[in-house]
Amino acid sequence: MNANLYGADGKIAGTVDLPESVFGVEVNEALLHTVVTAYLANARQGTSKTKGRSEVSGGGRKPWRQKGTGRARAGSNTSPIWARGGKAHGPVPRDYRQNITKKMRRKALLCAYSARAVEQNVSIIDGLQFPEAKTSVMASLLTNVGISGEKILMVIPATERNVYLSGRNIKNVSVKAVEDVNALDVLLSSKVLFVTKDLIKQLEEVVSK
Repeated sequence: MNANLYGADGKIAGTVDLPESVFGVEVNEALLHTVVTAYLANARQGTSKTKGRSEVSGGGRKPWRQKGTGRARAGSNTSPIWARGGKAHGPVPRDYRQNITKKMRRKALLCAYSARAVEQNVSIIDGLQFPEAKTSVMASLLTNVGISGEKILMVIPATERNVYLSGRNIKNVSVKAVEDVNALDVLLSSKVLFVTKDLIKQLEEVVSK
């Protein structure tokens, strides 16, 4: 398994062998589904709330007598079938969190990386230097590499502040430190771009923890 290596000018400079321990794992779709579902559930706030019939204003007096009016029986104007009445079985605040183990998260990340590697959607840029944050320079670089307009996950070292600032405002580009990437980040992107060769070795250390 290998990935295209690009220079700082965006021109292809060769290929890099990807470690089988990270990019050669058999993809477990059931595990990916479980982990991604958990990530999405854990992102939900769970703060939706509507008032039930006991919480809306009104009630107390019977709207009209039980018989003799020709109208349907009514006991309270807070009934869910009345306008401005309470909501029947409405949402209440709840915790949607799903627990997944560290082993599941790690294996799912390996599966996601491996899936992108099989599709030949993993690339590496070497020699990239940003003495100052320049979004236009980063956008030009992605155009030269040929992935501009794609959904890109740009993986950077945590210390590369200027690279982060240069890429964060580009449409469809997500910039993440190598330690912060999860399976959902990889699967939401069609291309994975590492900004230095050293990140591949660092990635092996990250996923082995």
